[in-house]
Amino acid sequence: MSDTRRRVKVYTLNEDRQWDDRGTGHVSSTYVERLKGMSLLVRAESDGSLLLESKINANTAYQKQQDTLIVWSEAENYDLALSFQEKAGCDEIWEKICQVQGKDPSVEVTQDLIDESEEDRFEEMPETSHLIDLPTCELDKLEEIADLVTSVLSSPIRREKLALALENEGYIKKLLQLFQTCENLDNSEGLHHLYEIIRGILFLNKATLFEVMFSDECIMDVVGCLEYDPAIAQPKSHREFLTKTAKFKEVIPITDSELRQKIHQTYRVQYIQDIILPTPSVFEENFLSTLTSFIFFNKVEIVSMLQEDEKFLSEVFAQLTDEATDDDKRRELVNFFKEFCAFSQTLQPQSRDAFFKTLANLGILPALEIVMGMDDLQVRCAATDIFSYLVEFSPSMVRDFVMQEAQQSDDDILLINVVIEQMICDADPELGGAVQLMGLLRTLIDPENMLATANKTEKSEFLNFFYNHSMHVLTAPLLANTSEDKVEKDAVIGSDSSTICPDNFQTAQLLALILELLTFCVEHHTYHIKNYIMNKDLLRRVLILMNSKHTFLALCALRFMRRIIGLKDEFYNRYIIKGNLFEPVINALLDNGTRYNLLNSAIIELFEFIRVEDIKSLTVHIVDNFYKSLETIEYVQTFKGLQTKYEQEKDRQNQKLNSLPSILRSNRFRRDARALEDDEDMWFNEDEDEEGEAVVSPVEKSKSEDEFPESYEKFMETKKAKESEDKENLPKRTTGGGFKFTFSHSGSTANGANNSHNKSVAAQTPPAGSNGSASKNANLNATSTTPKGSLVGLVDYPDDDDDEEEDTSPRKRPRLGS
Repeated sequence: MSDTRRRVKVYTLNEDRQWDDRGTGHVSSTYVERLKGMSLLVRAESDGSLLLESKINANTAYQKQQDTLIVWSEAENYDLALSFQEKAGCDEIWEKICQVQGKDPSVEVTQDLIDESEEDRFEEMPETSHLIDLPTCELDKLEEIADLVTSVLSSPIRREKLALALENEGYIKKLLQLFQTCENLDNSEGLHHLYEIIRGILFLNKATLFEVMFSDECIMDVVGCLEYDPAIAQPKSHREFLTKTAKFKEVIPITDSELRQKIHQTYRVQYIQDIILPTPSVFEENFLSTLTSFIFFNKVEIVSMLQEDEKFLSEVFAQLTDEATDDDKRRELVNFFKEFCAFSQTLQPQSRDAFFKTLANLGILPALEIVMGMDDLQVRCAATDIFSYLVEFSPSMVRDFVMQEAQQSDDDILLINVVIEQMICDADPELGGAVQLMGLLRTLIDPENMLATANKTEKSEFLNFFYNHSMHVLTAPLLANTSEDKVEKDAVIGSDSSTICPDNFQTAQLLALILELLTFCVEHHTYHIKNYIMNKDLLRRVLILMNSKHTFLALCALRFMRRIIGLKDEFYNRYIIKGNLFEPVINALLDNGTRYNLLNSAIIELFEFIRVEDIKSLTVHIVDNFYKSLETIEYVQTFKGLQTKYEQEKDRQNQKLNSLPSILRSNRFRRDARALEDDEDMWFNEDEDEEGEAVVSPVEKSKSEDEFPESYEKFMETKKAKESEDKENLPKRTTGGGFKFTFSHSGSTANGANNSHNKSVAAQTPPAGSNGSASKNANLNATSTTPKGSLVGLVDYPDDDDDEEEDTSPRKRPRLGS
């Protein structure tokens, strides 16, 4: 027997009784030694891999449906289907199957579907009465026919026999003629029997019967029979709905009559399944699996036929983007594309790829950009659904379009900014559309689905684009609702000065969505979001929302900070310390009082994380500035634990200091006297240039640079090298009075003369409730009054790098607070 190859799609039926596409390939029937018999093999057309290997068993029931389908079951819950591109290929494979099983190829089913309980009884049955004898199709026999159809549903064998009898005798058309007679005579009893009969025939689950029942000639009479449910006093008006209410709209005239007929049929059959037929019980759930398959393959055909008609799609896109198209017409066009994309989900992956690429080439994304900005809510919703199909299919395709568009358009009309604006301006009180759009944005900015090739890194390119062109649009509502003017205005208007905007529930929901997206960015975008947070002082603005009366919004703000701290990035930690950004969190905890709620637990968990992970810089900052306010909280041991960590670190530093020989503590960096004096003067002069204030006496300041030896140039080179090395980690001093983290060996009166050379933070973070300028003045005064003789070792020398790395932490300050 020679191999026969035909192009097919392989489907399997999942637990939800939906067909899953397993791929496209070419089928052959050949003898497989391992399986010891003739088998069906399907190899993928893309790479030749084996999609299916199935032995043709003598007792397996194969069904041929719709001329191009072969369906069978290989296990109790494992159904397979081959969908052929050509009828000839299906016929040829069907002949091979029938040849193996010794059947006539003219049959539609090779075996009776028998369960184990029926098999024993079937063997005892005489070979006579091959088919069920149907009563004559007359009005007075309708009750008998109804009883017969109902009685066979529990027996697979009798269902098969009844189906064959109905098909062979053209019985269904005769029944539908009786329906017209009963309706004309207003024969309610007969109509009720016909309902039971037609419903039972549908539950026979036979594709050949469906083809008769759902033909143009019969389908409306089938729907009519199903209107007369005996359990309902008044019949339904399904035919009136299908013929008068449900209007078939051709946005562009469809010239293919076969395509138009297929669309009508699919809509009506879907209506029968979803609306007319009752929800099947547990015992009936498999009765309509073939009906589901019938609809599924109809949709595949419709999409394929439309996709192949390039003239039709081109005309649709032309009208959609034409400015002269009126709003009603454009609404119909968008709804067509929405349904078109929904149907495309039935396609196999390769065909779906080709489908969306066709839409992209025809200009679906520029068209969406136009319709998403329209005032019509229905159009915007439909456009959002289409956009979601495109993003789900290929985020990279959407990203490429947006970046190419940026080279030709302003930021305001970029597609991604239009999407963000639609999210921000969603009029729905529940923000249903905004939630959907936020999910799509998260998919677009997710690095996990970004490609990296030898010539192109999509992640870096798109994230650079997004933060330069779109991030300001996303954060605009957040920054507007946390601006200083807004906060001051709300504080004046509100009865409680600590309560600020947003009091509007819808605005609070929107800000919560934006914060959720920004939290995602913190987790997945490294330096891009870090630079943005620093440049915009974003965390400070977010923490203003801790005062919102909407607890869910306060929790979103807290979650944002928690994600930042969770990274354990010292750059973020210094930013938090310098900005005293724990203060609004501490205030929220204290304002919450003794209430044991989610806000309380979330704040406690934040500090517990710092304690468990032993983040030393944050521990020192919290204990130094807030412990007095927190020490009364004893229902958890978190804050006492932070204090313990703090004391342990303090003791460790003292032990380390005491273990050094006194000669190293007092003269650690001493060289010759001339070089030392030069270095001291240069350090003061350099500090004067940076800080803009005099910190040395006029006598020292009047020294001329000409008096310095060559070590000046050498020192400056060393100093610049050291600064460039630390530039990434040490924040600069700001003009507003804040302090950069400069580490020096200045003396400290708090530690006494013996500790005058210990390293300390030159400018400590001001405690809560104080301002930076006061700390600055205090520190400068302390420095200026230090005796010159104690300024030994103020300069960081290259051979001191190892010690500096260990000691340059804000926690190692000479005075740790009481």
